[in-house]
Amino acid sequence: MQLEPQVLENRFVRLEPMGEAHREDLRAACEADPRTWTELYPFSWAGEHFDPTWTRLANDIAEGRTIGFAVTIDGRCIGLSCYSAIDRDQASVEIGGTYYHPDHRGGAVNPATKRLMLGAAFDSGCRRAVFRVDAVNARSRAAVLKLGATQEGILRQDRVTWTGRIRDTVIFSILADEWPAVRERLDARLAGFA
Repeated sequence: MQLEPQVLENRFVRLEPMGEAHREDLRAACEADPRTWTELYPFSWAGEHFDPTWTRLANDIAEGRTIGFAVTIDGRCIGLSCYSAIDRDQASVEIGGTYYHPDHRGGAVNPATKRLMLGAAFDSGCRRAVFRVDAVNARSRAAVLKLGATQEGILRQDRVTWTGRIRDTVIFSILADEWPAVRERLDARLAGFA
């Protein structure tokens, strides 16, 4: 598996390797929904947490643990999504750390972003793409299922969030031999958006 940072683009979104040029747009997008950070995420991008979280992501990118993408529309960063837990020997990658400005949820942005990321992963030799979602995050769980992933199970008390809440994590996956059918459904779904 040879995943590398690259620009990925379709008619809905452009994914750019995350960099300093995206920082302030991402900060503004993250400030648009402060409740999300306290209720649904294991870490926070809001307020005083933004700069340390940005630094942690930048370090993970620099050390090759993560490939972060700025999700952009018309040249403006409206969110992010990442490849993490990249295991080149096992040809496995986690897709996550996803956040979009609230104005861009529920439409084409997420399926378009995931179509690009999954396509690039499987084209690079990925055998298994994994999604880890907080069990209380019904919106994200539904979105991952709608992508065509299979729920594998729930890791009970998997991690402690930044607020101290103990999180159960739902594990989903898409395997390489499932990708052609998933891709076809995703493409048909995206074709339905104006």
